[in-house]
Amino acid sequence: MEIKIIGGGLAGSEAAYQVARMGETAVVYEMRPSRSTPAHKTGDLAELVCSNSLKSQELTNAHGLLKEELRLLSSLIVDAADRCAIPGGKALVVDRGKFAERVTSALQDHPRVRVVRQERTSVPDEGIVVVATGPLTSPPLSEWIKERTGTTNLHFFDAISPIIDGESIDREHAFFATRYTADGDAYLNCPLTREEYECFYDALIEGKRVDLREFEGTPYFEGCLPVEVMAERGRQTLVFGPMKPVGLRDGKTGREPYAVLQLRREDASGSMYNMVGFQTKLTYPEQERVFRLVPALRNAVFLRYGSIHRNTFINAPAILSGLQLKADQRIFFAGQITGVEGYMESTAMGLLAGVAAVCYGRGRVFTPPEPTTCVGALYRYLGTERKDYQPMNVNWGLVEGYNKRKKEEVVRRALETVQEWMRRVEEQLR
Repeated sequence: MEIKIIGGGLAGSEAAYQVARMGETAVVYEMRPSRSTPAHKTGDLAELVCSNSLKSQELTNAHGLLKEELRLLSSLIVDAADRCAIPGGKALVVDRGKFAERVTSALQDHPRVRVVRQERTSVPDEGIVVVATGPLTSPPLSEWIKERTGTTNLHFFDAISPIIDGESIDREHAFFATRYTADGDAYLNCPLTREEYECFYDALIEGKRVDLREFEGTPYFEGCLPVEVMAERGRQTLVFGPMKPVGLRDGKTGREPYAVLQLRREDASGSMYNMVGFQTKLTYPEQERVFRLVPALRNAVFLRYGSIHRNTFINAPAILSGLQLKADQRIFFAGQITGVEGYMESTAMGLLAGVAAVCYGRGRVFTPPEPTTCVGALYRYLGTERKDYQPMNVNWGLVEGYNKRKKEEVVRRALETVQEWMRRVEEQLR
């Protein structure tokens, strides 16, 4: 049996791996590098575009539990992330380039996976198909989805942060530290005095922005607001947000700065640094002018400017049954296009779509993991009817039976449940 997967991002790559792991053939259609997107830079599969952080590793955090569940479910994406990890404090941070290269090699070298570098402008009329084209689904395929489902695509803006050349950072005005940890070095912190912050804030608010009249009225995703939009909410908003100094002490002065711009390594060598929380729609010249007002970045060389793009997703509760298209059950959707938000959330839906597609092809009934798990809770969210359906990150509020006072029990139950679920699925597919 051959299962076609459109899109070679995190969800598509994970779906392909699961299909192959269960003994079927996966054909992955990826349009890059012949046709790129506003955010991608390479032709590698599973290229990370917004950040290289996969969020918390701690099991007391829903993001950490989701990753551990995926490990137990033999996720290719999480395995590659673990093998390409670089220092990141309590978060799983990866070397962006090595991570994508590892996923690409794993699939291209797999005997039951075929990668086709070709754009699909529509879904094939026959065979089982997983649509995993992500938030940057091309206009032709978006039109196909709209026509096929009769539902207008929902969309919102997404933004990415600039990346700075590590050698251009003024280390005399920066210090390594992890919040609340005296000897941590996960972040390179760029402190500002109150006067420096006030100057920076005024320039940020007044900075020239990219003209987005074409998409006027389109909402931003609240979890990924452009920094200047966030700043508009009040002069102190950034000091309590991405520039929060709490728990950070400048080793040179021994004092807590008034504000801090944090930089996170993009690669193992530290030659590239991401401006944490500084996704932006400022024009490129304005990014240089405004961000260089931070003392440590006065000579900053920008390896990648921040940018903004439209992030497309479908109204999953209206057009999907589980991950299957109601109008044509041989078609599955996976990843961020379904309305989950985040790298690991996208991976989780890719994993489930791959398993569900194999079950469908073999005439078996697909039963998802229980919503007492993070994977199962996200799956259930996609079927939750609501008028204002919006993308969702994993969080404890989605997990059935969550009790803050009994968090350890919730975690233990979730991990036992996903292992038992996969055991049942593998037994069913034998």
